[in-house]
Amino acid sequence: MSFDRRTRIEQMRNADRARDRRNRALAIGLSALVVAGLVAFGSYALLDRSEAADKGDAVAADEATASAAEKKEPAAEPIEGLKTWDAKKLTRNHVTETVTYPMKPPVGGDHSPVWMNCDGEVYKKAIPDMNAVHSLEHGSVWVTYTDKASAADVAQLAALVGKTPYSLMSPYKDQAGTIMLSAWGKQVTVDSADDPRVGRFFAEFVQGEQTPEPGAACTGGLGSQ
Repeated sequence: MSFDRRTRIEQMRNADRARDRRNRALAIGLSALVVAGLVAFGSYALLDRSEAADKGDAVAADEATASAAEKKEPAAEPIEGLKTWDAKKLTRNHVTETVTYPMKPPVGGDHSPVWMNCDGEVYKKAIPDMNAVHSLEHGSVWVTYTDKASAADVAQLAALVGKTPYSLMSPYKDQAGTIMLSAWGKQVTVDSADDPRVGRFFAEFVQGEQTPEPGAACTGGLGSQ
């Protein structure tokens, strides 16, 4: 009898221990599932945020690119009929002997040590080529015209030159066009003072990138003729 009682007690203890082991195993399994779920959820949330951030960066980059494209101004079309000479071939020596230039009016080459005053000067008579070329070297635009130009065109061009530092104007008998504009290495013939190329030429070449000596004096040289 005593033996059976001890046996039952031992069996109950074994059953309790087995139940405890099952409960612990179940708890461990549930904990593992919870942890795995949390890890999976965290990974998903992190991936989702990363993808959202990547999309946001991509959108921001696209917007920045579009904004830059909108702000970028299209390159200006070349001035129609503009003639250009190689700056490397236009010598710049100061000489006293007469220079014969290959183009009329000249747009560069050896020239007089003294420039023509070009602070918006309007000359009524022809001026020496060699002095005018020196003015071009300083970044001036030189407007020339023949006796075929209308009085209205001459007056309009004179008004433009008169208010533009680093420009000068004079009659020129032997040039090919009725009205011509010259800068160092640049030249264009226009139809009239209203030709839109006049404004573009002034905007681009008065102290433009072609100027060998930007900022050099335009006063204190040879004066009115």
